[in-house]
Amino acid sequence: MQAVPVRTTVVGSYPFPGWLEFASSHLADFGKADIEEMIEDAVIAAVHDQTVAGLDVITDGEQTRLDFNLSFYGYIKGIQNNDSETRRFGPPAHDQRGKHSIVAALEAPDGLGTVKEFNRLTKLAPAGPTLKASIPGPYTLSGRLLPNKQYPDRFAVTEALLPLIRRELEMLVEAGCKEITVDEPSMSCYAYKEDTRRFVDIFNRTVQTVKGKTRLSTHLCFGNFKGRPVGYRSLRPMLPDFLDMTVDEVHIEMANREFSEIELLAPFAEKMDVAVGIIDVKNYYIETPDDVAERIRRCLKYIPAEKLAVAPDCGLSQTARWAARQKLVNMVKGAKQVRATL
Repeated sequence: MQAVPVRTTVVGSYPFPGWLEFASSHLADFGKADIEEMIEDAVIAAVHDQTVAGLDVITDGEQTRLDFNLSFYGYIKGIQNNDSETRRFGPPAHDQRGKHSIVAALEAPDGLGTVKEFNRLTKLAPAGPTLKASIPGPYTLSGRLLPNKQYPDRFAVTEALLPLIRRELEMLVEAGCKEITVDEPSMSCYAYKEDTRRFVDIFNRTVQTVKGKTRLSTHLCFGNFKGRPVGYRSLRPMLPDFLDMTVDEVHIEMANREFSEIELLAPFAEKMDVAVGIIDVKNYYIETPDDVAERIRRCLKYIPAEKLAVAPDCGLSQTARWAARQKLVNMVKGAKQVRATL
């Protein structure tokens, strides 16, 4: 069980500073030492915003990841980049990104980079907040890879990636990471049409070697590429099977769906802690502390305070930094309002 009631946390990502976005498209102009300095400065900025807000749990803002999946592909051998776009104009959506080709066995002999990220965060973060690492699970990570003869479908690709993720989790634990989120939004997006028992089996095999050695959570949402959902937005297809996921905490998107199906948080709370997405990352309305407090009180009807955490619906990478910063500040203020009345 979590250390404090109505804990304030985040999923993982945070907006890049504008200068980092500019520099990332001009990396050839920088030396290796320049890039390392730039990355460290970006993490310092992300840590600053989170700690000023007063969060109980912080991350490095995933400032080294230029894309949720594609950044990890750079660590995996056997992948050939495919930057072609199937559609170049019109509203932004997933079909504007090409899928990458698999040209050899999928291997990551040097890991996936998360240990270096965590060690950097440990060095730069102040004492106090819990430091969390996040990593996509194998099913979600398989989403931008094209099957081939060796891996004939998405589940075969997933099985190839599973031991790479499992080893990365083990290395994070060895590095001293006390909290890890295994992001599997693809599972929640496709629960309505895929075998949910198979999803649970994949997830549990991924985390089985670190169970009990770190605080494990998973993030379930309905997509947030360019601030757009992509999945069938209902919790019902996930139940009851997802209750058997081996996690200490489940993070569930709620604010963007106007707290639809809030009653379905109750069965999750019977099995695990629940981090409720209480801040809408797809909306530029800045929730007030009173808004947050009212939403938390609604959640408390279904989740005991000692098992409830609050967070943005998803990572904040698709939300402008000025809005993300104030949303976090107000989220913490609202949580403190409620804590004072418990």
